[in-house]
Amino acid sequence: MVDGELTPPDACHCGQCRKISGHYWASTDVPWAKVKISGDENIGWYRSSEKVRRGFCTTCGSPLFWDVDGRANLSISMGAFEQPTGTRLEKHIFVPDKGDYYEIVDGLPRFGRTPGEVL
Repeated sequence: MVDGELTPPDACHCGQCRKISGHYWASTDVPWAKVKISGDENIGWYRSSEKVRRGFCTTCGSPLFWDVDGRANLSISMGAFEQPTGTRLEKHIFVPDKGDYYEIVDGLPRFGRTPGEVL
């Protein structure tokens, strides 16, 4: 559960997000202070790099969270929310790494591999 409105989500097209999610990863960043996880005994964490861990449902395997050590926000999969979410996709990130089987045609801003690298 998130206390308050969701921030506009982004779509991450990096290779790791595509492999974990099966396509691209759409998530919203929420301050940890506004997150309440019910059923947390069903949440598992996988350390995907030295600084990042990914949360998933241990019952069904669904990817749910992306968490950077020491960061004030938690990235939560948009697929984890019931509708209506009250928000819309804001941008695409890691676009150079997107899959070759789809095009991005929604007209939203596109970013590269480094912060601020507008495509």
